[in-house]
Amino acid sequence: MAIRFSSTGLVVGEDTRFSLPAFVDAILRGVGQVMLMNNAWTGLLFLAGIFLNSALFGAAALLGTAVSTATALLLGADRASIRDGLFGFNGGLVAIALLYFLEPNPLTWGCVVFAAAGSTIVMAAMASLLDTWKVPALTAPFVFTSLCFFLATARFGRLETTNLLPTAGLPQTAAVEGVVTAATVGEGLFNGIAQVFFQGSLLTGIVFAIGLLVGSWRACVAALAGSLVGILVAWGMGAAEPAIRAGAFGFNSVLVAIAFGAVFLAPGRGATFAYALLATIATPVVFAAVSAALEPLGVPALTLPFVLVTWLFLFASQRFLGLSRAAAKDSPH
Repeated sequence: MAIRFSSTGLVVGEDTRFSLPAFVDAILRGVGQVMLMNNAWTGLLFLAGIFLNSALFGAAALLGTAVSTATALLLGADRASIRDGLFGFNGGLVAIALLYFLEPNPLTWGCVVFAAAGSTIVMAAMASLLDTWKVPALTAPFVFTSLCFFLATARFGRLETTNLLPTAGLPQTAAVEGVVTAATVGEGLFNGIAQVFFQGSLLTGIVFAIGLLVGSWRACVAALAGSLVGILVAWGMGAAEPAIRAGAFGFNSVLVAIAFGAVFLAPGRGATFAYALLATIATPVVFAAVSAALEPLGVPALTLPFVLVTWLFLFASQRFLGLSRAAAKDSPH
């Protein structure tokens, strides 16, 4: 089987075999697909950024992506989709999320493997459902799989939480907390990118930005712009300064900005820019609303705001003549 390197990773022959190099390439592309990048080098840099911040989360990302990819391969999913990492990214996110919110004991690691495999089933089911409308599943399988486990902690006494899950209760009116400074904006800008993988690290965010730049300069610019928009909207609405600094209001905006600024819509049009900006501005508001709605259940919003906003704007785009979808080869999900 002929294998060669390219600007996006390995180029593998289209035979029926799936070699170890091809599997590794699919894993790296799966990590990159978390931010909509079908690029193994981007995925490698994302992994490096995670390991820089936490060996535990780096190992989780690798294991989850590998398990979900292997599950798709074992069950006979479309080989092209597997090679592009489309059955890997949700498993990687699920693994990190479970080890972020649950104690890393043997039971949790077992749940990580099971949930990563399960995310492949959810991905296939949602893809079949949404293909009719030409709308991607995005990170919805990650969201639904993770929330299932978090809610299950109320009935399974051996699922020990890290006390990072939101405290269940009725939403309370927020008060303006702290003063937003230039340092807040600077740290929040890159933390917003880092938080896509649950990483609260300025350095990790910078490495992620470099990874995006390797994959697509448009995606890198869109991610930085999305994070900044999230900061400004949250600041203007009176969100707490620590949350803004931590990137809590930025990571969903990062993903939405990449989706509409660099992936799903044809670039270079004024209407595309305006549409992407509108979607990105809406995302922090949706994040606040979803977080408040889920607070009585004691579970986090995760990337559900990104999924909801992207689905809504993709459905709506079909009615706007000023917008056109990107070519299929440029639209990875």
